[in-house]
Amino acid sequence: MPGCREAGEFRAPASARRSSDGPPPWRWLCLEHVRAFNAGYNFFEGMSADQIMAAQSPTADWETESRAFRPAGSADLPPRWADFKDPMDALGARFRQRMDEARREVANPRFTREEHRAMQLMDLPPDADRAALRRRYSELVRKYHPDRNGGDRRFEARLGQVVEAYQLLRKTAAFA
Repeated sequence: MPGCREAGEFRAPASARRSSDGPPPWRWLCLEHVRAFNAGYNFFEGMSADQIMAAQSPTADWETESRAFRPAGSADLPPRWADFKDPMDALGARFRQRMDEARREVANPRFTREEHRAMQLMDLPPDADRAALRRRYSELVRKYHPDRNGGDRRFEARLGQVVEAYQLLRKTAAFA
């Protein structure tokens, strides 16, 4: 401030009007002058009641979409997947994996989606019979049971998944 000899330690906006183009200009004030500035500062000066309500909303400034994800044509349209670069093929690989699963399900309507997952978990072919299901279950229980692994409980979750898959599959009409 003109005539003040104190060190300016506190930052304050240079003007009450905020510019949307870049960061606002700042000035540095001493403690006495920054207190006077804060006492007279009104963030909502010049705003209508609706603008004040919008500025006080917990989600203020979160409604806008960044330019990077806005399609070139319109702000109302969702982004096109072709606009994204996927150098590690993360999106494409996941999509192909889901499409392959869907094709297997359609190709073999003998099982539901959950039953297909159980078959994959137990590593059974689609044409497996009840005897193959029992054999595979027995092999996996022996493989993952803590008594067979020297008390190692790391495979306990996997054993639970195998038991759950077997319980589901043994009740299936395909293995009746």
